Amino acid sequence: MGDFEDLKAAIEAEFPGWLVWRSDAGRWYATRSGDLTDAQLQAGHAMTVAADDAAGLRDLLIDQARRNGGHG
Repeated sequence: MGDFEDLKAAIEAEFPGWLVWRSDAGRWYATRSGDLTDAQLQAGHAMTVAADDAAGLRDLLIDQARRNGGHG
């Protein structure tokens, strides 16, 4: 697996509009760079998602993209 910066760049390129970071404890996070409407929040869209690793974070972002009706 590549280093954090490479993985971060790959995820952010695949999912525009998300900013990725990793906590001091090693947990991976992504936060939207824009706001969500109340309707989007009620439909299950998240402002921030968190996972134990890059693969888990990508899976969560794929789920969020599906809620948008597409990938990314």
